[in-house]
Amino acid sequence: VLSCLEYLEAAPWAEDEEEKVASLLSELRLEGVGAGEVLKRVSVDVTAGVEEGNDNEEVLLKLVKVVLEGKDEKARREMKGLVSKMLRENSSQNDLRKESLYSACDGCLQLLRHHFLRAAEANLKDVGQIARQADNLHWILDILIDRQIAEDFLKTWASESELSDAHSKVPVIHRYEVSRVTARLFVGIGKGQLLASKDARCLLLQTWLVPFYEDFGWMRRASKGLDRHLIEDGLSNTILTLPLVWQQEFLMSWFDRFLNSGDDCPNIQRGFEVWWRRAFWRRNGEPERPRQIRITTATIEHS
Repeated sequence: VLSCLEYLEAAPWAEDEEEKVASLLSELRLEGVGAGEVLKRVSVDVTAGVEEGNDNEEVLLKLVKVVLEGKDEKARREMKGLVSKMLRENSSQNDLRKESLYSACDGCLQLLRHHFLRAAEANLKDVGQIARQADNLHWILDILIDRQIAEDFLKTWASESELSDAHSKVPVIHRYEVSRVTARLFVGIGKGQLLASKDARCLLLQTWLVPFYEDFGWMRRASKGLDRHLIEDGLSNTILTLPLVWQQEFLMSWFDRFLNSGDDCPNIQRGFEVWWRRAFWRRNGEPERPRQIRITTATIEHS
């Protein structure tokens, strides 16, 4: 038996063998002859006075911090995917508290605010931090939405009027990543993943919709893997969750902008049609559905 245990302790295990080994050793009740040493590979002893959950959270927080502060962008992208996967798999274990995630989020937001407002005053030192911190916020927001705890982030972002007011003063090449955060919120609301009050949703649009429009062309061209249609559907659905009179305000404004911007403006024609039917067709009691409105971008040739 001891020889077998020594072999198991020294030999590598395939992932699908771990549970079998642990189960078998537990059934044989060999703790007194060294089975505990073998099982240390796949389990952690709870030391006196230290809860395992707290230890897990400390490790996960350290991983999040290292990803947020890492210097190699390629490695950061890979590790963000890995850490997100691990957090998703452990989300039911409550290993990472909401407060801890929001603490990391607040740190990124403070850095973003600092560098963004400085860039708005034409001080472009460390201006690359704007895109970096916006990317960090986007990543943390993904985690918050996945865990269904992103409502407070939405309220905070919707209240960032100082950043929104300074937006046009920052060169678009440095600022467009910030609008990806707004876009992620639109997608979350539009998919029903993020439930917030209508006042918070309206404030989000009032604060960030115009900056989002102004950056959309750059986002579309510069962001690899950007799903334009997903974002457009998210924006449409976000607007359509509001009271009808607010829908009209946002959609009429979009209509004018789209006809003057074309592909550099998101196409939310579907949302416009839904609003139109809600506001006019149903109210007027038309027996038939109106013909579909088609909006195209006109090309003007200068002779």
